[in-house]
Amino acid sequence: MVSVAVAGASGYAGGEALRWLLQHPEVTIGSLTAGGNAGSRLGGIHPHLFGLADRVFDETTADVLAGHDVVLLALPHGHSAAVAEALGDDTVVIDCGADFRLRSESAWTSFYDTPYAGSWAYGLPELALAGGGSGRDALSGARRVAVPGCYPTAVSLALAPGLAAGVVQTDDVVIVAASGTSGAGKAVKPHLLGSEVMGSMSLYGVGGVHRHTPEIEQNLAAAAGSPVTVSFTPTLAPMPRGILATCTAKVSAGVSATEVREAWHAAYSGETFVHLLEPGTWPATAQVVGSNHVTVQVTFDERAGRVVVVAAIDNLAKGTAGAAVQCLNLAVGLPESTGLLGSGVAP
Repeated sequence: MVSVAVAGASGYAGGEALRWLLQHPEVTIGSLTAGGNAGSRLGGIHPHLFGLADRVFDETTADVLAGHDVVLLALPHGHSAAVAEALGDDTVVIDCGADFRLRSESAWTSFYDTPYAGSWAYGLPELALAGGGSGRDALSGARRVAVPGCYPTAVSLALAPGLAAGVVQTDDVVIVAASGTSGAGKAVKPHLLGSEVMGSMSLYGVGGVHRHTPEIEQNLAAAAGSPVTVSFTPTLAPMPRGILATCTAKVSAGVSATEVREAWHAAYSGETFVHLLEPGTWPATAQVVGSNHVTVQVTFDERAGRVVVVAAIDNLAKGTAGAAVQCLNLAVGLPESTGLLGSGVAP
């Protein structure tokens, strides 16, 4: 059995990680830590996690986290580096925050206000890479893994196959994506009150300023083998979970609709969690709620000369905690899908 501690276990990402770990057949759940909720009973914060209801959150310290096979960090951005530095190489550390996702220091300092901490193995196994291979290649046996952001997961899985196959161009990529409110975390924010969100969609992070922009560009450049610049507009939808990403890009000269679809089919035909839907069926967040699965559809708008690719994920599952467990499996040598094969919840 693999012993796993979760730091930041009182938040949405930490609670979702515990939901997956509770059903993992090869895991024992060790120390659970929190910030302001340290000393609180877990059942009072996550009443749905019945198997852990009587556990009490510890303070987040290296001493509490030490001695586990895996430490999963679900901390606010900028807080993971100090904790990880205090843990030895004998511990696998998986970070759900942004601290180690970006390979470019300048990209980090342009979008974040904490010192650059470096980069770790990037935890998106299904990411198609230029020249062949996938993101999975860097994850087997990794001791430090950075879990992707939720928007970058959806957008990268939507667009990477076309860029890796050369069937779409890199110079005019446009993304509009809608997220549920849990993506903003569990802290109380006036603009996320039910009375503000229900019955209304809104924009935020408009004009290239959302922090996931450089991560999206990094992933798409890895797929294309050359720089990719994106126009990314996030929106807030009146739902607790889910991301629906609608992405468009110019089709390369001479490429047919058949070649477009074949690029996505070739990338995902052997994947467990990414599903290219039948033509005419489009992704919806309801298809994937509560699951580690991703639904994708692509079509060629011949009149505009563009592909339209849509991907749906659960932002807390494949977008965060499910991905963390998938990376955990790869890092410790377990079958990648262990504990993750559950279906979504409907209605």
